[in-house]
Amino acid sequence: MQNNKTYNLVAEHCPNGVEFKELGEVCNFLNGKGHEKNIVENGEFIVVNSKFVSTEGHVKKFSDEQISPIYKDDVLMVMSDLPNGKALAKCFYVDEDDKYTLNQRICSFSVKDNDKFNAKFLFYILNRNQQLLRYDSGADQTNLRKDDILQIKIPLPPLAVQQEIVKILDSFTELEAELEAELEAELEARKKQYKYYRDDLLNIKDVEYKALGQIGQFIRGNGLQKKDFTETGVGCIHYGQIYTYYGTFANKTKTFVSPELAKKLKKAQKGDVLIAGVSENIEDVCKPLGWLGDEICISGDMFAFRHNQNTKYITYLLQTTNFHKYKERYAQGAKVTRVKTSKILEFKIPLPPIHEQARIVAILDKFDALVNDISIGLPAELKARRQQYEYYREKLLTFKEIEYAK
Repeated sequence: MQNNKTYNLVAEHCPNGVEFKELGEVCNFLNGKGHEKNIVENGEFIVVNSKFVSTEGHVKKFSDEQISPIYKDDVLMVMSDLPNGKALAKCFYVDEDDKYTLNQRICSFSVKDNDKFNAKFLFYILNRNQQLLRYDSGADQTNLRKDDILQIKIPLPPLAVQQEIVKILDSFTELEAELEAELEAELEARKKQYKYYRDDLLNIKDVEYKALGQIGQFIRGNGLQKKDFTETGVGCIHYGQIYTYYGTFANKTKTFVSPELAKKLKKAQKGDVLIAGVSENIEDVCKPLGWLGDEICISGDMFAFRHNQNTKYITYLLQTTNFHKYKERYAQGAKVTRVKTSKILEFKIPLPPIHEQARIVAILDKFDALVNDISIGLPAELKARRQQYEYYREKLLTFKEIEYAK
C-alpha cells in the first residue's frame, strides 16, 4: 500500500531488499531514573513516565530537576506494563531540548549516524513493535530487558526512502488524530447524555427502597493470583480485570485456572454482580460487572453479590452518580482504595417490580451498546480508524531483507 513516490524510491534504491541490523548497532540506549522524590506541582521539566507516553502526553507530572536529560530527536519507550496493557513498547518522539526528564522503566534511543538513519523513522519502526510485544504473556506484568530490546532486527532502507515514509506517516497521523478527536468528542458527548439519562431513569419515585444487604449477600473471593492462570480449565476472574478488561456485563472469562485449584476457590454464579473490592482510585473501586455466564472462580479483593432481583438492573444502579457519590464518601486508603463491605451493603436502591426492572434494563441496554459495545456505533468507528492506520503503517514499514551471496 505504498504510494507511487515511495514505490519508485524503493524500486530505485533497494530493488532486491534492504539491510536489517540489530537495534543496538544503530542506536545508543539510555535507561531512565526514579523521580518519586522530585515530583512538584508545576515544575520546569515534564517527567516522562508510562502514563505520559500512553496518553500521548496528555497526563503530565513535573520536576524542577532534570535528573535524566533527553534531547530533541530521542525516541522514548515504555519498558513495563500490566498484562495485555496498551503501553508496553509504546513510544514517544522528543520534539525539543530541555523540556523532559526520563523516569525509570522508560528508555531512550538516540541514532548513532543521522546520515544513515532518520530518528522519526526509528520512532515509527519501534512504536508497539511486534518483536517486543511477544514478551507479553497476558498473565504477568511484562518487564522488557535491555538486551532483548537491543537485539531486535530493524530495516535500514536508504535515507531518502526513510524520509518519504516519515512524511507520509506524519501526514496520515495528523489526519487520523483530527478524525479521532472529532469522534472522541462525539463519544464523550454521548457518554454524558447516557449518564444523565441513566441517572434520571434510575431515580425512581414512589417505590420501596431497600439496602443491598436486605436483598442479597456478598460472597468474598479467595486465593486466586495471576500466576495461577492456565490456558484452559475452569473460568476465573481476577479483581483487577473488572476495571481493566471487562465492560458492564460478561458471560465468558478471558482467563482460567486448573480444575484442582478451582475446587478450593470461591465461586460466582450466573446472575451474580461481581464487585471490585479494591483499586488505586475511587473511580474503579466497587466497579460492578454483571455476570451472565456459567459458574466461575473469583479472586480475593472482590465480591459476588448474590440476590433475587434483575442482575442488569442492579449492575446499572451501581454505575450511577448516586452510587459514585456514596462510595466516594466512604472510600478509605491513600495508595490502595477500599470501601468497607458493611457500607456497601447499606447502600439503598429503588426496587420496582421485576417486570418494571426489565423494562428499564431494555432501555439502558440500547444506550449501553451504543456507547460501550466495540462492535456498535462510535467506538466501532474509532476502532476502525485505528486499525486502518495500523494496517497502513505496517505496509509502509515492511521491507524484504536483502540476501547476500555466501
